[in-house]
Amino acid sequence: MPRSKGVGAHAVAWVVKRMLWSLYKFHRRSERPLERSLDSEKEAPVLVRLPGVYPAQHDSWALVEALKQETLGSDSRVLDLCAGTGVLSVCAVKQGAGRVTAVDVSRRAFATTWINARLHRRSVRVVRGDLTEPVRSERFDLVVSNPPYVPAETAGLPYSGVARSWDAGTDGRAVLDRICVQVPDVLKAGGVLLLVQSSLSGIGKSQTMLEERGLRVDVVSRVEVPFGPVLAARRDMLTQRGVIGPGQRSEELVVLRAVR
Repeated sequence: MPRSKGVGAHAVAWVVKRMLWSLYKFHRRSERPLERSLDSEKEAPVLVRLPGVYPAQHDSWALVEALKQETLGSDSRVLDLCAGTGVLSVCAVKQGAGRVTAVDVSRRAFATTWINARLHRRSVRVVRGDLTEPVRSERFDLVVSNPPYVPAETAGLPYSGVARSWDAGTDGRAVLDRICVQVPDVLKAGGVLLLVQSSLSGIGKSQTMLEERGLRVDVVSRVEVPFGPVLAARRDMLTQRGVIGPGQRSEELVVLRAVR
């Protein structure tokens, strides 16, 4: 019996590996290429993405570019909040980080990050949970986050569906505010937060909140990008609220670097 169990486990592992590799190849053939404006996109890993998971886009690549400027070593501990596809986790390990933890509240994002880490043969601890809650007793050298930040029609956050990846309350700050409050508590002394957000969701407020908690904050990246389908569909609403000007068709994506 022990022998047959071992053979069975080996067979299951082989089947799972073949399934993941087939999924990877299919996705690579079928995924439509993104428009690329940053050097990091040209070197980006090919990623599997399950339905409903936020794809790596301009904001992801802006954050990857900022991540490349950080010095990471075998003793570096990195936390990827709102991990999505896990692109930042994969890139952090490739850059030399010794231990990377990825957190996302979405089951599909959890699975997607797990798959991508293994497809790229990277060691990433993947945790399903709400922001820093699963790791609140731990401390990190670097926290990276690409959270939902798009202003929505309603204040409540969606509990399911792809809109969960971007909707963040009427002012776009439902998740950003919590990150600004929680992340300083899980940073080591001298630790760094890299946070990407839109100019439509209050960059100044993020800076102020982080500074009030003792962090030194700088803007390290600005990228102007055209509205995607979601913001384009909400132009009238955002204009009525005074968030954008008449005829505005683009937003600025900003990466904040905050040091504890």
